[in-house]
Amino acid sequence: MSRATDFVTLPDVPRLTLANLTAPSCLVGAAGSLAPLDLTIEGGRIVSGTGERVDMKGAMVFPAFVDLHTHLDKSQIWSRAPNPDGTSDSARLAVAADRTARWSAADVRRRMEFALRSAFAHGTRAIRTHLDSFPPQHAISFGVFRELKAAWAGRIELQAVNLCSVDVLGDAAAFGAIVDEVAASDGALGCIVMPHPELRPRLVGLLETAAKHGMAVDLHVDETGDPASTNLRDVAECVLETGFDTPVTAGHCCSLAVQEEAEALATLDLVARAGMSVVSLPMCNLYLQGRGTGRTPRWRGITLVHEMKARGISVSFASDNTRDPFYAYGDLDMLEVMREATRIGHLDHSDSDWTHTFTTNPARTAGFATASLEVGAPADLVICKARSWTELFARPQSDRVVLRGGRPIDRTLPDYAELDDLMAVD
Repeated sequence: MSRATDFVTLPDVPRLTLANLTAPSCLVGAAGSLAPLDLTIEGGRIVSGTGERVDMKGAMVFPAFVDLHTHLDKSQIWSRAPNPDGTSDSARLAVAADRTARWSAADVRRRMEFALRSAFAHGTRAIRTHLDSFPPQHAISFGVFRELKAAWAGRIELQAVNLCSVDVLGDAAAFGAIVDEVAASDGALGCIVMPHPELRPRLVGLLETAAKHGMAVDLHVDETGDPASTNLRDVAECVLETGFDTPVTAGHCCSLAVQEEAEALATLDLVARAGMSVVSLPMCNLYLQGRGTGRTPRWRGITLVHEMKARGISVSFASDNTRDPFYAYGDLDMLEVMREATRIGHLDHSDSDWTHTFTTNPARTAGFATASLEVGAPADLVICKARSWTELFARPQSDRVVLRGGRPIDRTLPDYAELDDLMAVD
């Protein structure tokens, strides 16, 4: 049964019809922006026919969300490792110092578990997380990840990507050990792509290694406001030159927004030809990019999502960091990501199918089961009292109902005080 704080109480019956729902039209094959929908649930799945009817009074329904780009291992360290000025450089230094001093298996496990409980309560069913893999951290964090992946099976499907520098790619022993951890975790191969004299050959080596192991690739690319940072072009050209045909995802790609238009669009043409996907992280990049003391930011940090979509590039939006030096806020709530992405990226007054960027696209990119409201799909749903987009985005939808296997879950969020003992600094 739903908790009293949810906006509707659903009867515990074998066959239930949620009547008079509202769904994004793109998810149900209808014209326009929103469409009326009845959903019948039996045996944990969406079925045809009808059961005991509950009038949902126009409530909006979504498939449970997929969060394509997160950093569960960094989650919640802000209290002990704050960012003194909100810049990327300070974030890197704060995380590196905290990682070296405190990231034991027990510490990482508790913080990751806290993050997963938050995401689950908000209605997320699958997560891809990047794991800091600067030796020797890779062995610690990937070991914890595999334990949590097994423990959370059936609630949140998990996938891991290593996060290391281009320098580490040049160390055969260190990179080989990381590859072994990724392979043992059924993960994807990644790195932070930044200017480097050996960038091209090392990218080619990464792609060749991924091809050898049948791994997808997920890269942090051009997370900067420097227009001279054109590494997305390097990645696309390397993919085309090697003929790499396993999925490649580029995250961030912020510098495109401050480059000359012709140059940026030419890069996107290459990305489209290479068949790459892009994941935009609007909340974290709004926080970091364009920041300066005593200076109002002049841009939003978001990449060129409209231009990408127009070229057929698969675009997704995701949470990125949560309460760590790279982003002081966030709670792994994909409805918050949807709301803020819409505002930051002007997704409103645009195409009517942006919902795919929070559901279908990230699922396909990572190889998770495709999100669906169709008959036969699992009844893993997020239902909000809002009846329209403006109602949805005007409030945080804290009284949403989350169904997993057709049954309402307890949406109680973990208390930050649970981690107080981890936040003590000597």
